[in-house]
Amino acid sequence: MAAKADRRTPLVVVGDALLDRDLTGSADRLAPDAPVPVVSECAERIRPGGAALAAYLAARDGREVTLIAGVGDDPAGLALRELLAPWLTLIPLPLTGTVPEKTRVLAQDRPVVRLDRGGGRVRGATDEARDTLRSARAVLVSDYGRGAADTLRDVLAARPPLVWDPHPRGGPPVPGTRLVTPAEKEAHAFAPDRAHRGGGLRAAALDAAALVRDWRAAAVAVTLGPRGALLSYGEHPLLVPAPAAHRGDSCGAGDRFAATAAGLLADGALVGEAVEGAVSAATAFVAAGGAAAVPPAGSERALAALPDTDDPGALATRIRAEHGTVVAAGGCFDLLHAGHVGLLQAARRLGDCLVVCVNSDASVRRRKGGGRPVNPLADRVRVLRALACVDAVAVFDEGTPERLLGELRPDVWVKGGDYAGAELPEAALLQEWGGQAVLLPYLDGRSSTALLARAAETPR
Repeated sequence: MAAKADRRTPLVVVGDALLDRDLTGSADRLAPDAPVPVVSECAERIRPGGAALAAYLAARDGREVTLIAGVGDDPAGLALRELLAPWLTLIPLPLTGTVPEKTRVLAQDRPVVRLDRGGGRVRGATDEARDTLRSARAVLVSDYGRGAADTLRDVLAARPPLVWDPHPRGGPPVPGTRLVTPAEKEAHAFAPDRAHRGGGLRAAALDAAALVRDWRAAAVAVTLGPRGALLSYGEHPLLVPAPAAHRGDSCGAGDRFAATAAGLLADGALVGEAVEGAVSAATAFVAAGGAAAVPPAGSERALAALPDTDDPGALATRIRAEHGTVVAAGGCFDLLHAGHVGLLQAARRLGDCLVVCVNSDASVRRRKGGGRPVNPLADRVRVLRALACVDAVAVFDEGTPERLLGELRPDVWVKGGDYAGAELPEAALLQEWGGQAVLLPYLDGRSSTALLARAAETPR
């Protein structure tokens, strides 16, 4: 093996293997006989695809990996075997037809066309594959709808996998799967009730909750591309934002996400921790260039410059008129620290403006006691306004921001905190206008209370 296990839990990947091929060149003219680009001086690169890519990435992480997939002795199958041999153990399933090949033609690193051939499907299971699954400590199903998961469904149902990465052409995950990882469009297609049309976090949250129930899965993480992932256990979702936005090659990012999540769960991580790690790994994968296309033109709407005003109501009205997304976040923000800044930066990436709702001094005293706030309202507002991620600040005097939210009517309401057992009292209010409340994870070890305690202990 080219990589050592390093005490990581071995992983069995079950799914449909593909052979991916990139032909990359340059294009500076159109063909004389048709309005199509002429791509010249193409360099060819092949790599594992589908379940084979997920298994390969897990093996490159330093994990012992076994791949159960349909791989024949056709040229594509032989090439795939050669690519995988130094890294993992392959248990081939009998295949009808040849290994599917997906060939992308790229000009200036942008896809021009994709060519598919080889419609091979798994035609049955083997005793070796069944025995390997029964004894596996951790299983990832990477289902690309070509029969591998279906032929082994009975064994998988007896010992549900840690992660199931579904495909629209494949079957549903087996009940009891710990984490299912559909992409946003896949989740909407899978959802049993798609009466809620449109997109955005609201639709993704409804889809995820419906799929938790319909699939009887412990959790569903809907991957949102550069926005991160939305994790649902059937109730209020936890949004795990991407640490940064990149316009790199996103092909294969879903496989990177699933392989990372499965590995972390196998090593004992909680589901939320595994999703956070998977989002970070997928983001780094895209930033490094990966192997996929830049998002299609028009997928990210460019709004006009924000108005030069700190009137939260006017700002929200302006953004809605331009069909943008209004995001709001709330809190005391007494001693602004890195946890606050990280939360607000992540919140701003969810939409086209961020309004921060701040407790008044009286409201903070009622919540925190007579010694708070340390910083008066004017100072807190001034510091928040200085942050590049904050577009406006609104103040409320009540114990909760519900009245203010009713005036602003944001599309997304962000709360920070530990997901487990968290309550979102504003969630029902946002449903009145189709908004969505989400939780963002805190930055560990940062809090105003902790800062005050450390300051009090410091010798003068």
